[in-house]
Parts: sequence; structure tokens; C-alpha cells
Amino acid sequence: MATAERRTFLLDFEKPLAELEGRIDQIRQLAEENGVDVSEQIRQLEARALQLRQEIFSSLSPMQRIQLARHPRRPSTLDYIQAMSDEWMELHGDRRGSDDPALVGGVGRLAGRPVVMLGHQKGRDTKDNVARNFGMASPGGYRKAMRLMEHANRFGMPILTFIDTPGAWAGIEAEHLGQGEAIAYNLREMFSLDVPIICTIIGEGGSGGALGIGVGDRLLMFEHAVYTVATPEACAAILWKDAGKAALAADALKITAWDLKNLGILDHLLTEPVGGAHSDPLKAAEILKKALLQQLDELSQLTSQQRRELRYQKFRNIGMFEEARA
Repeated sequence: MATAERRTFLLDFEKPLAELEGRIDQIRQLAEENGVDVSEQIRQLEARALQLRQEIFSSLSPMQRIQLARHPRRPSTLDYIQAMSDEWMELHGDRRGSDDPALVGGVGRLAGRPVVMLGHQKGRDTKDNVARNFGMASPGGYRKAMRLMEHANRFGMPILTFIDTPGAWAGIEAEHLGQGEAIAYNLREMFSLDVPIICTIIGEGGSGGALGIGVGDRLLMFEHAVYTVATPEACAAILWKDAGKAALAADALKITAWDLKNLGILDHLLTEPVGGAHSDPLKAAEILKKALLQQLDELSQLTSQQRRELRYQKFRNIGMFEEARA
């Protein structure tokens, strides 16, 4: 991705870094125009830029991580699928009259291994986001996902899901079409599937919209992704009647990858390229592919009965705690 394109979408905490990189580009251009050797100065400034980048992205607040998770240039489900797969064919429709563009899926090969891949799909700009409903899937989207997962189970193909949604579509029409039932059906059926299931939170994992394709043997998550029962804005509006307190809610919700790892919910934390996945999408895809293949190798050693039992126990143990007695 070109530097100019990256700078079109700058978050507040990225601006000091962008200014420094802009100065480096200016100095390099002036040096070339005037035939001056400033290689040592450039090297020092580039070292400073790398240090600054590491400092910024190693100390982000939960709310800043949400901003990264929602970054318009962050790699999407289709970006990862196209970067990782040897072959890929998207399949459409839930066979009940709907084909939701907010949730995509199909069959492909990962390092030669047949798999079914599916996930939420956000847009790149306003027009695309409207077409994709900002990654908020309808009941038809979850029914399409279940159709693809049943297909995978029938033919013995592992299932890879990619989660990136602020939540399921909450419109009145969605309720008329059975949104709650569609998600609940997926939750129940995913526990019974025989094939390995690996779920990865690549961006924003919001509420039941994320859970609708989030029941698996392994849960992976990128370090700047988030996973939450409700968006911080919604949480703040409910608790304090003030969406402006979203940063406070984000701290309290424990939504970061490290929070979830400490709580025993997350199985594997994926490091991102310095600067976030959007700074080097191909590197991020390489990291994800390596992790998926490793997890698939491990899960393939288990019988389907063992996987189902471990999957059940994994979710039964979430939220367990011991009450201390005086």
C-alpha cells in the first residue's frame, strides 16, 4: 500500500509518526534534487521513526485498539482468504431466498488442504460499507454460514471462520426474519460438528454477531483486535446514559487480546506487524496462515468425539470463578 494512501486514514495517535515519516520523505527528495549525501541523517531519522512506531503501538489503550480494529484499511475476511488460499471459490445464498453480502464464505485450499472459510465482510468506503451493511450480518447471513459449515462437515473439511463485526444487524426487519433464532441455531449446531473449527477475530468481535460464527475448537485473535459483549459506546449509553464515556467502558469491559488471554477465553494471540495489520497486510496474512496450519495439525490428531468434548468443555469453563471465603 502506498504511503500516501495510508496517510489518507490517520488515527490521532498515528499523526506524530506520519509527520516524522513525511519529514524523512521531504529530506530524501531534497537531497536527491540537490545531489547531497544525507544517508546518515536519513538512517538516524528512520531509526527514530521505528522506535516511535514501537512506542506508540506497544502502549495503546483499549479504546485506541478499537480504533485500530475499525481502521478502514484493516485487512478484511476476503483480503485474508485471497492472500492465504491456494484456490478459492465463493459460494452464495442460504437456499432460503437470501444472500447476505455482510457474511461471505466458500471452499478453498490452505497449503493444499481443502477447507471451508467464511467470515464477516466490511466495506472499504461508505458505498461499499452500505452494500455490506458495515459487516452486520442478517439472519440470512448466519443461515448461509451454517449451510457452508454443514457442507464442510459432510465432506470432512475443516472450518475456518473470521470474525469482524460490531454486532449482528439489529433492525426491525432482522427481528422479523428471525435474527435471534438464526444465531442460536448456529451456536447449537456448531457444537455438534465433527470437523475441526478454528475461529479468528481479525478486527472487531461484537456481541452475538460474533458468536454466530464463533463456536470452535480454537479461538485466535490479532493483538489489536477486540472481542466484547457490546460496543463501548453502547455499554456507556446503557450504564451512564452517555456514549461519550466509551473510553471508560472500554477499560472496564476487558476487550483486548491480552485481557481475553488472561481470562482463559483466547487460545492463541497473533502478533501484528508493527503499526498494525493495515500497515503490512501480506505479513499479517502470513502470520495468520502459519497459526492456522499449526492449529489444524494439532486438531487433526484428535478424533471427532474428542474435539466435540473439548469444544463443549471450553465454553462451559468460560466465566467460571471461585468465590473467596473469609
